[in-house]
Amino acid sequence: MRKLVLQLGMSLDGIMAGPRRVTAPHDDEVDRWKIEALRDAGAHLMGRTTYLEMAAHWPTATSDYAAPMNDIPKVVFSKTLDQADWPESRIARGDLTDEIAALKQEPGGDLIAHGGPTFAQELSRRCLVDLYRLVVLPGVLGAGSPLFADLPDAIDLELLALKRFPSGAVGLVYQPR
Repeated sequence: MRKLVLQLGMSLDGIMAGPRRVTAPHDDEVDRWKIEALRDAGAHLMGRTTYLEMAAHWPTATSDYAAPMNDIPKVVFSKTLDQADWPESRIARGDLTDEIAALKQEPGGDLIAHGGPTFAQELSRRCLVDLYRLVVLPGVLGAGSPLFADLPDAIDLELLALKRFPSGAVGLVYQPR
């Protein structure tokens, strides 16, 4: 059975989106670490807002991220999106828990979820994430959307991997206990 891996960056205080940004220097090692997880992915999962942003960017991009983002199938979770024109995309309109359960049963590599706040928070609230693959940036924001908001219960995590990067960022991989 495939795993759902939530891969995203956040500030030290857990903020993944908001009006402010951490201004850490660019780090090629962080890029390589993130791309490593994408190469064997079976599908990219995302909400509507993230999908629209990525679909506007990746088809014409030339960075090392471009091939895994464009070539690997994408599933966008939306009840309002009319069509998904980015190649290799489909729309999931059903219940999030049911849709994820069905995707996990399909053959192929792990499911890499790219979080906008609403989507990532909902995956955590419903305990659908099998691995958290996080890049913690060296800065605090104090305001914005935290990864873990309005959880119905605590999530106990086990650290599987830790990677320090030259920029001061840290890569962490956790699985729920």
